[in-house]
Amino acid sequence: MRSKQGAPLGDVFAFVSGLYFRGKLAYARRFAAPPEPGNTVVGCGIHVITPNAGLRSPDTCVTAPALRAFATEDVHVDNARYRRPLETGARALLAEIGPDCDVVLLGSVASPKYVGVLTAIFGERLLFPIDFVGRGDMSRGGLLLRRAADGVELPYVPVVGAVLHGARPPKLAPLRTVAGLQNGRIAERNAHKSSL
Repeated sequence: MRSKQGAPLGDVFAFVSGLYFRGKLAYARRFAAPPEPGNTVVGCGIHVITPNAGLRSPDTCVTAPALRAFATEDVHVDNARYRRPLETGARALLAEIGPDCDVVLLGSVASPKYVGVLTAIFGERLLFPIDFVGRGDMSRGGLLLRRAADGVELPYVPVVGAVLHGARPPKLAPLRTVAGLQNGRIAERNAHKSSL
């Protein structure tokens, strides 16, 4: 972080956020299937929502001043410095992914800070793992790590019209190993997806 180059955004957020973001990143790296991986907007098919810079690749390097700038912004739909860059990035992504690519939101669907902005742009193409309903952040992170390790993708449903709150599911079984998750790669898929 202190170098001129900085550190990869995905690594920084995984360190700061802990289990939940590690799970999201490992899962997205395992299952993202972008339609055009070489496309500069679509990239690897994984996009991190930032507090003031819209959507960024997890490989984007950030410096300590950039991280401090993130910390000054309120991630709230009414904050234009958060919302406008996110809208711009989401619209650019929509224009590039084509009609056959869905977008999977691995962030919180119970809060309008993501859903309000993203459903207005992606509509019914914005999906989320139905198994998230009723789970807290740590449980979602643990679930994503397990599925990434097992190579088993979660079922998705559109955010629009979905029941976003529900009963708490049973606790997850203890995780035996997370070895190799940092090196998880894009799995070949018939359907294309981009992850947020």
